[in-house]
Amino acid sequence: MTGLRIGLTGGIGSGKSTVARLFVDRGARLVDTDAIARNLTAAGGAAMPELVAEFGPDIVDGSGALAREVMRQRAFTDSTAKRRLEAILHPLITAEALRQAATADQGAAIVFDVPLLAESPHWRARVDKVLVVDCSEATQVARVAQRAGWDALMAERVVAQQASRDVRRAVADAVIFNDGLSLPALASEVEALGACWGLWNNPGRG
Repeated sequence: MTGLRIGLTGGIGSGKSTVARLFVDRGARLVDTDAIARNLTAAGGAAMPELVAEFGPDIVDGSGALAREVMRQRAFTDSTAKRRLEAILHPLITAEALRQAATADQGAAIVFDVPLLAESPHWRARVDKVLVVDCSEATQVARVAQRAGWDALMAERVVAQQASRDVRRAVADAVIFNDGLSLPALASEVEALGACWGLWNNPGRG
C-alpha cells in the first residue's frame, strides 16, 4: 500500500462513512474529522470553554457536552452562528487530524474523512487526491430522515445547508455515485478506484 493522502467527502447521507470503512478494511489509516469534533465538544473537551464563552451556557447539555440540537437550531436562526462555531472548531480539528496522520505507519494510505472539505480550501492542499461520495438529494433526505429520526423538512434543511453536489464534484479527482448500490457493489467501486490509484497490488482481492 502506498502513502497516498486521500481527502474523502460527501454530503450527509451519501454513504461516505461506509466508504471510509471499506478503505480501512483494505489497510488504510482513517482520520475522521467528525469523530475529532465530537471529542472536542464532549464533556471536558478542549473546545468547550471557548464555545461556552462565545455562545453561552445554554449550549451545554446535562453531561457537560455540547448540546448539538441547541447548536443546530442556533445555526438555523442566526446567520453568523455557523461561522463563529467553525472559527473555533476548525483550527482544533485540523491540528488533531494532522497529529493523527503523523502517527500512521510509514507507507500507509491515509484517508481524511472531511465532511466540509469542499468548503475548506486548505484541505485540498493537504491531500493528494479528493474522493467525493455522491448521491441524489432525494436519497440523502430519505437516508437522513430514516437514520436520525427527523422529519423530511428537517432533513432537507440540513442537506440545503451543506455545499451543493456541484461544488463537491468540482473539487473531486474521483466520484463514487452511491445511489442504489448494494454494499458489495460499493466495495467493488472502492476496490477498483484503489487499484487505479495504486493503493494495493492485488486489485482482485475481496
